[in-house]
Amino acid sequence: MGELSAALKMKCPRCGKGELFENTGILPKKGWFGMNTNCSECGLKYEKELGFFYGAMYISYMLNIALFVTVTVGYYLFFEDSVDWRGYIISYVILTLILTKWIYRMSRSLWLMIMIKYEPEKKELTK
Repeated sequence: MGELSAALKMKCPRCGKGELFENTGILPKKGWFGMNTNCSECGLKYEKELGFFYGAMYISYMLNIALFVTVTVGYYLFFEDSVDWRGYIISYVILTLILTKWIYRMSRSLWLMIMIKYEPEKKELTK
């Protein structure tokens, strides 16, 4: 299992240094979801086989459910009397759309952390 700090920083799960995604900024110049093929530091190939990241779907679902529960509890505790339920639904949908990129990237990063062992001293020879 990889190191959690590397997953939260969206770094390579094996060495903790290489970037997982091509664009690390908030507003990328091209593609929001482009992922590097290999780690630039240790050479780890991120996608082991076709469909490797299907498991990240479950993590994405888990993150979305956690967001929904948090926002819903917050609404009922603090805003139920002052904000109409339609406003809550619209604001939740907008928040989900804004966080789509982060949820997508974080779910892939956490999936890699679960599947790949943290070994900073190991390097692969890339072809």
